[in-house]
Amino acid sequence: MSKRSRRRWRALVVLVLCLAVVTAGAWAASRFIDSSEILVREHCTAIVGPDSFKLAPDQAANAALISAVSLDRGLPARAASIGIATGFQESKLRNIDYGDEAGPDSRGLFQQRPSQGWGSEEQVMDPVYAANRFYQELEELVPDFEDLDITVAAQKVQRSAFPDAYADHEPEGRAYASALTGHSPAALNCVLKSPAEPGDAAAMSAALQDQLSSARPQVSDDGRTATIPASGTRGWALVQWAVANADQFGITSASFGGQGWVRADHGWAPATGTDGAVTLTFAD
Repeated sequence: MSKRSRRRWRALVVLVLCLAVVTAGAWAASRFIDSSEILVREHCTAIVGPDSFKLAPDQAANAALISAVSLDRGLPARAASIGIATGFQESKLRNIDYGDEAGPDSRGLFQQRPSQGWGSEEQVMDPVYAANRFYQELEELVPDFEDLDITVAAQKVQRSAFPDAYADHEPEGRAYASALTGHSPAALNCVLKSPAEPGDAAAMSAALQDQLSSARPQVSDDGRTATIPASGTRGWALVQWAVANADQFGITSASFGGQGWVRADHGWAPATGTDGAVTLTFAD
């Protein structure tokens, strides 16, 4: 073999080795990304018709709480739309412990003011109390709320310095309310990373009954699963409440009505054995 041929051969070997190193590096990088879920951007989305609206998981959980309290009070879905739109405008659906210049003592999901008779600071910082207090005012002050624009009904309760601002959040209020009251099946999806800790079925059960007192979760002895008897729109309301709260309680799957949400798959798919009850599994 001539010197030129040997040089070419060595160059070819070096090129092949370099390609192998690059390929192995790309494979290792892809496996690292897959295992670390570094590219997963956690969020929840409500899709109704052609429209979709994205929230962070904690915001979606608060939207679910507002909807559950409306169901607990026997109110129509319109009330949940008003409540969620109001919460988004007032606090971005977060339980904040501060107000603004117009209401320095405003607190909580609905920015209720203790100085204006909404309750103590401790009470208005309790999201379940705050939602119930909002709906109490809605029922008493706005008995015709089903016939009014969301922003008009909200303003009659909140008496805001910006009375038209609630209209900005009507679309997402309706979308999340439609899913969380069960009128739009499998319309709420949360994309989440794998749970960092074991799930807590007992805490889920306590939170659900605090928000919706008639719910009767049945937790297995090992705490790995829970079932909630339900049918029809109530079942869809409960299963989507669970999806919205999956990040908080370590829920890995939730199924009802022939559909199942699987955390690892980031979405819904057909499921069997889901009639008559919502079925939940938790991280171990």
